[in-house]
Amino acid sequence: MRTYVVTGAASGMGKATTELLRERGEHVIGADLHDADITCDLTTDEGRERLVSETARLSGGTIDGVIAVAGLITPTPATVGVTYFGMIATLEGLRPLLAGSDAPRAVGVSSQGSLLPPDELLVALQLAGDEAGALARAAELAKSPEQGSLIYRSTKVAFARWIRRNAPNQAWAGANIPLNAVAPGLTLTPMIAPYIASAEGRAAAERNTPMPLNGPAEPIVIARLLAWLAGPENSHLCGQVVFADGGSDVVLRGDSTW
Repeated sequence: MRTYVVTGAASGMGKATTELLRERGEHVIGADLHDADITCDLTTDEGRERLVSETARLSGGTIDGVIAVAGLITPTPATVGVTYFGMIATLEGLRPLLAGSDAPRAVGVSSQGSLLPPDELLVALQLAGDEAGALARAAELAKSPEQGSLIYRSTKVAFARWIRRNAPNQAWAGANIPLNAVAPGLTLTPMIAPYIASAEGRAAAERNTPMPLNGPAEPIVIARLLAWLAGPENSHLCGQVVFADGGSDVVLRGDSTW
């Protein structure tokens, strides 16, 4: 039996992943704002520290996989706090607890939105680790609907670049820890439901996220991929952002493989 930590475990893809792993007989420590083994707010230093300390306590000091799902899609600074900085804090903070595993794995959630043009200043501030600066930039972008829409995609662009830059390093590949990400397309989670509740909203989402193969996905589709990437069978994927998007990546980028 392996021990996994799943953030965002109370709903959507995180809940589906938690349920899938538990059905397989694995030990899962779920973290979320509510209804989880660990309740914590990943926009705060206190919440990030609580995630690590409670994981250490509940696991006995060793875990086998980290599956970082928690995130927001709102055009607000909080999205930067949890979807980028909370994600990085989860992966980096829990990495030492993977040291005792025979097959340590880590995976986070990016997005098909990482294919769309971001706010490069916000991306740069995130990758520089300047959380205060990134939150301030997000607050500026949030003042208008057009620019506010750049916030979420900028967190996912930054996260994808962080994965690519860090996965081959000594701390990850050098410690035999495959570090990768999943980039879902339109996924039918409670978080996305308000944005596609109307015919107009659904049409806009489908324009930005063309999915010729089977259309929008149920959360379990992404959960299965997350579980595999965090499982012992995945020994050689390193720094990959795997697009589980019904063909959106192919439609938007054609022949390009990155």
